Amino acid sequence: MPDTVNPATGETLAHYDEASDADLDAALDRATRAFDAHRATTHAQRADGLRRLADALERDADRLARLATDEMGKPLAQARAEVEKCARACRVYAEHGAAWLADDVRPTEARRSLVAYEPLGVLLAVMPWNFPYWQAVRALAPALAAGNVVVLKHASNVLGCGDALAALVAEAGFADGAMQHVVLSSERIAGVIADDRVAAVTLTGSEGAGRSVGAAAGRALKPCVLELGGSDPFVVLADADVERAAEVGVQARVQNNGQSCIAAKRFVVEAPVADAFAEAFASRMAALRVGDPTTDVDLGPLARRDLRDEVHDQVTRSVRGGARVVTGGDVPDGPGAFYPPTVLADVREGTPAADEEVFGPVAALLVASDEADAVRLANATRFGLGASVWTADLARGERVARQIRAGSVFVNAMVASHPMLPFGGVGESGIGRELGPEGARAFVNVKTLWLDEPTGADAS
Repeated sequence: MPDTVNPATGETLAHYDEASDADLDAALDRATRAFDAHRATTHAQRADGLRRLADALERDADRLARLATDEMGKPLAQARAEVEKCARACRVYAEHGAAWLADDVRPTEARRSLVAYEPLGVLLAVMPWNFPYWQAVRALAPALAAGNVVVLKHASNVLGCGDALAALVAEAGFADGAMQHVVLSSERIAGVIADDRVAAVTLTGSEGAGRSVGAAAGRALKPCVLELGGSDPFVVLADADVERAAEVGVQARVQNNGQSCIAAKRFVVEAPVADAFAEAFASRMAALRVGDPTTDVDLGPLARRDLRDEVHDQVTRSVRGGARVVTGGDVPDGPGAFYPPTVLADVREGTPAADEEVFGPVAALLVASDEADAVRLANATRFGLGASVWTADLARGERVARQIRAGSVFVNAMVASHPMLPFGGVGESGIGRELGPEGARAFVNVKTLWLDEPTGADAS
C-alpha cells in the first residue's frame, strides 16, 4: 500500500501494510461473531452506544480534524465541522432509530400481520477520501442502529482516519469487532463481496468504482448502495437575489476544496442576470485565500497531485473547446497539490466542464435563454445527485425543482446531506439511499409476518 502523504507539503505521514489473506479472514470471522452479539441488543442499547460514540467524536474533534487535514488537505475548520456532523448523525440515529425500525402493523385478514425490519449481517463499506469521517459514519450509524456490523475498506490516503474511527467505535462499547478498518487494495474488493460472511456492500466513489462494486454485488446476489459522482447544477433564475446567489454559490463550489460530489459545478444562469451574476461570482472566487489548510484559509490543496493534474487537464480541454478563463486556471509553482479557484465562462455543452465531474475548485458558467432552457441545461448530464435553484418566488422554485432530475434539489440554499433526510442520486450518480429512515432500512430484511389462529379456532 502507498504511504499516506500530506498534500500541502508532500511530507510522508505514515506507512501501512495491506492486510494479508489471513488477516482478512480473521477480520471477517470477528465481524461474524460481532454480528451475532450486536443483533441481540435492544434498540435502547444501540442508541446508548451511538450516544457514547457521539460523545467521543466531540471530545476528540480537534485531534480528528487535524488528522483529516494532514491526510487529505481540507481546511482545518471544515475538518472539525465534519467531525461534529458525524456526532450529530450518531445522535439522530440514537433518537430516531427505534421508531424508524419498529415493526409496522398492517391491516389484513389475518389476526395480526406486520412488517419487521431485521438486520442482514456484515456490511462492507468501501469509502473515499474526501470526507474521511462523514462518508464512513453515514454508513456506520444507520448500520449499527439496524443491528448490522461494518467492515470498512477506506481510501489509501486516509488510512489514519479509518483507524481513528474504528478505535472510537470500540471505545463506545459496541460488540467486539462491530466496526473494523481493514487495509485492502481495490483489487480485492470483489473477493470480499463474494465471501459468504459478507451480507451487503455500500460504496461512495467514482462511476467506475460503482460499476465494479455493483457488478460484484450482482454476481453474489447481495444488496448494495452506490453513491457516486455528480455534476450538480446551480440554477439562478432571473428574479433571484444575484448577490446572495453568488455568495452562496462560491461556498457551494469550493466546499472541501471543491472535492465534493454534491458541490455545485455547473452554474446555469438565466440571460437577464447572467452578466451580473458572473461578475459577482468571479470577484468572490478570485478573492478566496489559498494556502496552508491548518491556517485561516478558504482553500487548501487538492488531495493528491495526480488529482490536481486531472482537474487542470479538464480545464485545458474545456478552454480548447471554447471556454474562457475568467479567473484562475494555472497550476501554481511550489510544493503541494494546490489549484486556484477557477471560473470558466462561455462553457459549451460537450466539453469536460459541462459534461464531466470536475473534482476541484472550478466553476462552469452556462447561460440559459429562459426558465425552460435552464431546466434543459440542468438536466443535460448523465449524473443526477443534487441541484440548487435560486428565485424570489418559492412556488416557482418548487415547480422548477420538480422538473430537475436529481436525488435532492434545494431551493435558495446550497445542497447538503442531512441526517434526517435520504441522500443519494439517480442516473450515473448511483442507486439506493443513505441517511434518514431510508438509510436505516437500506440493509435490512423486510420481513412479512402473518399471524393467524389455528384452523378451527374461534377467531371472535
